[in-house]
Amino acid sequence: MPKLELNPNFTDPDAFYAALTALHRDRSDAESERINARLILLLANHVGDQAVLKEAMAHAACDGDQ
Repeated sequence: MPKLELNPNFTDPDAFYAALTALHRDRSDAESERINARLILLLANHVGDQAVLKEAMAHAACDGDQ
């Protein structure tokens, strides 16, 4: 069964962060929330595995204790 990758796995994390912040620049809070929701659903569809998605949700819900 696939497992959630928790080790750094970005080819260029700074470029991703720059692109993500640029995506939200000059957007209203509501627009940013819609973008985030669509991005989450697109990435969840790409992952596809329900167990991995549940593990990701559990990690996202914690305060960094896991």
